Amino acid sequence: MDCFQTICCLKGSLGHQFLLFIVWLSSFQVAVALQTLLEPSHVSSTSELATPPNFGIFGPIEISPAILPRNPYPDESLAPMYPTFPTTYKPNLTGKCPVNFTALSNIIDKTASDCSQPLAALVGNVICCPQLGSLLHIFQGYYSVNSDKLVLQNAVADDCFSDIISILASRGANKTIPTLCSVKSLNLTGGLCPVKDVVNFEKIVNTSKLLEACSTVDPLKECCRPICQSAITEAALEMSRTQLTTNDNEELVTEHNRNDPLSDCKGVVYSYLSRKLSADAANAAFRTVSACKVNKVCPLNFTRPLEVIKACRNVAAPSPSCCSSLNTYMAGIQNQMLITNKQAIICATVLGSKLRQGGVMTNVYELCDIDLKDFSIQGCLLRSLPPDVILDNSTGFSFTCDLNDNIAAPWPSSSSISTLSLCAPEMSLPALPTSQIKNPGNRGGELELLVPIFSFFIFSALLY
Repeated sequence: MDCFQTICCLKGSLGHQFLLFIVWLSSFQVAVALQTLLEPSHVSSTSELATPPNFGIFGPIEISPAILPRNPYPDESLAPMYPTFPTTYKPNLTGKCPVNFTALSNIIDKTASDCSQPLAALVGNVICCPQLGSLLHIFQGYYSVNSDKLVLQNAVADDCFSDIISILASRGANKTIPTLCSVKSLNLTGGLCPVKDVVNFEKIVNTSKLLEACSTVDPLKECCRPICQSAITEAALEMSRTQLTTNDNEELVTEHNRNDPLSDCKGVVYSYLSRKLSADAANAAFRTVSACKVNKVCPLNFTRPLEVIKACRNVAAPSPSCCSSLNTYMAGIQNQMLITNKQAIICATVLGSKLRQGGVMTNVYELCDIDLKDFSIQGCLLRSLPPDVILDNSTGFSFTCDLNDNIAAPWPSSSSISTLSLCAPEMSLPALPTSQIKNPGNRGGELELLVPIFSFFIFSALLY
């Protein structure tokens, strides 16, 4: 028995020494490897070593992004990936708009980038026009911040609107944005809205409710459960119901005979919000509200797909002629503009309904691998709340595409183009079940039993 204990002790001590030897050997190998890496394998002579140049031209060259080469062929169109930079100059102002535009420089720069010359037509519906509208609302509130008025008079509105467009163009914006976005100087006058001053506005409108609803707008909830939009509409309705004063609005009746006073009153509400909120807070709220409106409609122009209907009417399986015709039609659609992911869903539904009306009952989107991104330029889908266009000194203008929407286009269930809702139905979640000690449906006890058993097997394996 004593002999057996002695052998066990020797085996234990030998095992301990063997482990120490293994640890020492591994550390020795690491040390040798590090020493080998640090020691040069070849020591050059003095003549072989490079000496610092005596001339400054061999020093590090610092290239500012601002002096990157422009288009080397100005008479030809730019390459698709060639950086585009704005051409800036000093604007020629009317001198009749009594506003310090320097105070609005940040919001003006943002609008100029969003409506830049090469991109305005492509992002006009989703980025440029919403931002331009926000700028006009903020300017309207800033102009009247030191007075009781919420709108501009016609003559001043013409001059200020002209100056705004001139300043934007001088900073690289497209000169045609008034036509592109369907805005004019009358948008600053309040139109046919009967309430145009702060005193009457605050008498009629529940301003505390309005400011609470629009001070901070949640972009994830506003479009499906509108809070700020509802408050703006409610305030505009209350103002539009008041008596229209002839003296203030008689000159506008002929010019606004096709307009709705409710829309004009909404502009007055935006002006009031611009007076009370900071420029950044107001711009964020206005852009979110605009995005909710933009994402409800497909902005693409669909010509009648006669060739697609003819080639795909009786198709039940993948057909080269059908897919070729559909791809040709989609290529024309894709060249129109950049759209958001939510707009793409609506556009796919609209086109699918047109095809079903023509007799195409098979899901040709699935047969021909048509995705949502195929409805936007170069397959770039913008987010539902598109970020601003970014101007960088090295890359020029850029914007962010949503690469998470590479999903199949939805095929409509019927040929009727009904209102498509992208909001989930309201539902109440059931209460979480309360924990019970003796619950036959609770499988948590099995997991608690498996953990010690599994640990026991691991411990046993380590011992033996």
